[in-house]
Amino acid sequence: MEVASAPPMPVERPKDGKRSNRCRNICAAVSAVTVIVALVILILALTVFKAKKPVITVNSVNLKDLDVSFDMARMSALLNMTVDADLSVRNPNRVGFKYTNSTALLGYRGDPVGDAPIPAGRISADSTEEMKIVVTVMADRLLSNRRAFSDVMGGVLPFTTYAKISGKVSILSVFKIHVTSAVSCDINVFISNRTIDDHQCKYETKL
Repeated sequence: MEVASAPPMPVERPKDGKRSNRCRNICAAVSAVTVIVALVILILALTVFKAKKPVITVNSVNLKDLDVSFDMARMSALLNMTVDADLSVRNPNRVGFKYTNSTALLGYRGDPVGDAPIPAGRISADSTEEMKIVVTVMADRLLSNRRAFSDVMGGVLPFTTYAKISGKVSILSVFKIHVTSAVSCDINVFISNRTIDDHQCKYETKL
């Protein structure tokens, strides 16, 4: 007598609906975490780590060297002059400030008559860096100006110094903000006693 075999037990399989819900929940959680992290970074960038303008200050401008001689027959003057300036650049940010190569300029009545390189560098967070800039006047450029001889004879030479620092502040390695600080100073060089009067400076900073 044959005994009928029992039918096989059905194998339960996870429902596709439950799997889809689980995937959606994981995606939603990942998206929520991503949004929260992005918001936290944005809030920190706009508050605690908000980019601030670097501050460049001219501490002193000195006449390092001055030699003047006259050629009355030719109504001309020979002049050798070197000016040095002590600057300080303060980085008020909570992160470092990297600046690129730049040039300090010396002008005479609107004409460039000297320059000095400002090499690239980095200023640490909330720190100040001292800079010493030495500019030698290019005599040929100075004396090519028609008013140079009369100014030399009058005993006073008016000059303008200009320096600019440009670079970037990196906030949390995400936001890179360009910042610039510049300063220009008017100075008068007195030939008789080889001195410079008090410099009058104008400062400009921008993000």
